[in-house]
Amino acid sequence: MLKSKVLMVKTRSGKILKIVREHYLRDDIDNGLNGVDLDDHPMLENDLISSEHYIIPDTNVVLKQMDVLEHSCMRNVIILQTVMRETKHRSAPIYKRLRTITQNKDKKFHVFTNEHSIDTWCERRPKESSNDYNDRFIRVATQFYNECLSERNQKAVLLTNDKANCDLAKKEGLLAVTVEDYVRNIVGFPELLDKLAKADEAMEVDKSISYPEHLKLSQLQTGIKSGRFKQGKLNISRQNYLEGKVLPQGEGSKEILIQGRMHLNRAVNEDIVAVEMLPENQWSLPSDVILDVSVQPGAEISESHAEDLKKKHGIPTGKVVGIIKRSWRSYCGILESFGSPDMTRHLFTPAERRIPRIRIETRQAKLLIGQRIVVAIDSWPRFSKYPQGHFVKALGEIGDKDTENKVLLLEHDVAHEPFSQAVLNCLPSANWSIPDEELRKREDLRGLPICSVDPPGCTDIDDCLHLREWTDGNLEVGVHIADVTHFIRPGTALDIEARSRGTTVYLCDKRIDMVPELLSSNLCSLRDDGDRLAFSCIWVMNHNAEIISTRFCKSVIRSKASMTYAQAQMLIDDATQNDDVTIGLRGLNKLAKILKARRTLNGALSLSSPEVRFHVDSETHDPIDLETKKLRDTNSMVEEFMLLANCSVAEKIQKEFSDCAVLRRHPEPPKSNFDVLVNAARTRGLELSINTSRELALSLDEAEKPAENVHPYISVLLRILATRCMYQAVYFCSGLESDFRHYGLAAPIYTHFTSPIRRYSDIMVHRLLAASIGADSTFSDLLNKQEIQQICNNLNFRHRMAQYAQRASVALHTQMFFRGKMVDEQGFIIVVRKNAVQVLIPKYGLEGTVFLDRDHQGNAVGTSNLEYNEDACEIVANGVLLKVFDEVTVQISHDASNIQHQRINLHLMKPKIEGISAP
Repeated sequence: MLKSKVLMVKTRSGKILKIVREHYLRDDIDNGLNGVDLDDHPMLENDLISSEHYIIPDTNVVLKQMDVLEHSCMRNVIILQTVMRETKHRSAPIYKRLRTITQNKDKKFHVFTNEHSIDTWCERRPKESSNDYNDRFIRVATQFYNECLSERNQKAVLLTNDKANCDLAKKEGLLAVTVEDYVRNIVGFPELLDKLAKADEAMEVDKSISYPEHLKLSQLQTGIKSGRFKQGKLNISRQNYLEGKVLPQGEGSKEILIQGRMHLNRAVNEDIVAVEMLPENQWSLPSDVILDVSVQPGAEISESHAEDLKKKHGIPTGKVVGIIKRSWRSYCGILESFGSPDMTRHLFTPAERRIPRIRIETRQAKLLIGQRIVVAIDSWPRFSKYPQGHFVKALGEIGDKDTENKVLLLEHDVAHEPFSQAVLNCLPSANWSIPDEELRKREDLRGLPICSVDPPGCTDIDDCLHLREWTDGNLEVGVHIADVTHFIRPGTALDIEARSRGTTVYLCDKRIDMVPELLSSNLCSLRDDGDRLAFSCIWVMNHNAEIISTRFCKSVIRSKASMTYAQAQMLIDDATQNDDVTIGLRGLNKLAKILKARRTLNGALSLSSPEVRFHVDSETHDPIDLETKKLRDTNSMVEEFMLLANCSVAEKIQKEFSDCAVLRRHPEPPKSNFDVLVNAARTRGLELSINTSRELALSLDEAEKPAENVHPYISVLLRILATRCMYQAVYFCSGLESDFRHYGLAAPIYTHFTSPIRRYSDIMVHRLLAASIGADSTFSDLLNKQEIQQICNNLNFRHRMAQYAQRASVALHTQMFFRGKMVDEQGFIIVVRKNAVQVLIPKYGLEGTVFLDRDHQGNAVGTSNLEYNEDACEIVANGVLLKVFDEVTVQISHDASNIQHQRINLHLMKPKIEGISAP
């Protein structure tokens, strides 16, 4: 049956446009009652409902109570198309979770396309709001199911917290109940009560605190349009949880500082907020104080400190007047053991220091003390010091390595669940081999001296190299990259999952793959055990590393050797080795040094960060030793040719697809970002020029030259500080950005092509490159620049979260390594704050804070003994001067006294400061 609706629309030019919308209705849509999607005899007992029944939740129940719906006892649930559509429109994360449980056959959730069923379709009434229309759609579908179930003496139960919808349903003879009433009466699952999301009025509040009332969305939109308010994302400081910054939308906008509880006004990290600027005489500066949440959970910025800041030239400062969009998610942490465990109201402390405590109700406190748990925020009323939330699930015992790994993965939103069956169905068989017809399409490069050079233990090898000399004296150099796009076709479940994950995440003891292991470690990995499909970038060069020609091709290769950096270095250095692979490596190494020197001359930066590698016990997988990673010539050799390939591919795809090329840019940081670096260098008599990346690179090179009274490691520290002055590099669509430059590499154009096994960006680039050389066809999403930019935004987020997760994994393993140990070690001060210094310990790649306002036992000694000079990057503590880059000796120990934030403690040993240093 066909329903048609005709709309007459007047265009800007004054023409009348006739739009016909057709809606097809069918009488053969499966209602799920055949025993395949839903059980014939629902087993969930409920004291409120005497008969067997099926559950039909409305949209708000799905949006607010997904933790209840995901519980294992919740079965035989009918999800209407109306609810799916509204959920998708209002919350992408909830929609994804809803799709996941509807695809789980064990859950017995059935999606009914009620808007296309002739039995449940209803026309919209005149002046009926879309919300009322959707509610009526849901009630009509509930009535339809009641009629279908009447012969079986079963019922359809409408779950809704909307009072008007509930009352109308009861008037129409339907069985409608609130989620709270339904869950409270479920037999045998009392823990479900803890999972209920609470409304604002559901819990008592503390009227001793009163936050400013948030303005309505309409007022915020009017204020933003007029320029009175600024809109942007709130980023809470990692060092001070009572301070944040908002970067307003629009080019040339300056960051706005937000300080203190009242000015933050219940905004949580990453919320989209509306900010009102304060008068200029109230502008402030970011605090120099490090607030340690584990020791000072209720600390505020002191009035005297705030006044000190105002006396200086402040930066734009404002206050939050409303929330445009909440970014609340589930948070990992622990239940505070305040009061009696028999109480039902408790405080939850998140592991993420930038998130406030959350008040929850739970009847399981005795079981949950000492456990890592997950809690979701539901609301934050004006008269409550803390937001209100509900318990989601327990993860395991605090301090257990598996539990802590779960925490860091959840906290950084790393998708780590096993790949779904739909994804696995996209894979070829494990014994797949290259078909003859595919071999005929490709260049056969199996005879070349191709090899791979990677870190120890690497199984996802996605790049190989070769070099051979031609008879005319020129050199043929090739970079060969795993052809992952041969196996991952656009639009498949495998492609969608890889796009969502964005990147492989490398933790100290495990790898969270972007694609299934059959591809990442077998069929796509360019190991030296057989033929592999590759995408090759081949240059003809002279001996001065100048490119004569470049070409790209789909190929089949056979690696002659899979080596570590150390093994490749040994071959290069061993004069007795003269096989084709070794000769090729020596040639590549020579060219790489020329390429690097040329890049440096052009202004490319060589920046440092402390990296460590853990050695783990083969049985317990606990860290037993750690070392700082050593860099060899072969590391640089591989890096140079990957950079060159990425630049060559970027030029090609941007030339062929000027509006939709996937590129990577590194914005130039403003000069003010370098103030800390420049001041720190001056304390050692070093002058850094920061006008261009080339001048900065030359200045950093100059700082490496030996000088009196300057420790040689200071040049490394300067490079580490320089890294922290930079913006992050980001992926973008070429049609939506005019500045393509990569500041750190001093490259006019750049992309990622060389790691498609572990980065989805490279898969997108491979598809563009294949289309540009006629090796594959284009498709609509490949040429849609808005769609490409959305994917790039997700990739930027996933890349950033992967970096944070990796750092958190190093921190966790460092803590485990130092359990039960107390070690004195050399370190260097890299940052001086008003109440502390941050120290880097090169041997362990470890950075930590030495507090100067407390003694070695953690007791506060105040700041009256401290004289801080920000411009000189120094502090005097009890008459002892500490400056940036000073060499110190610190005592390293593991502190488990705070069960939530177990950490590495650093105590000053040398120089000796009375009342502060450890004995």
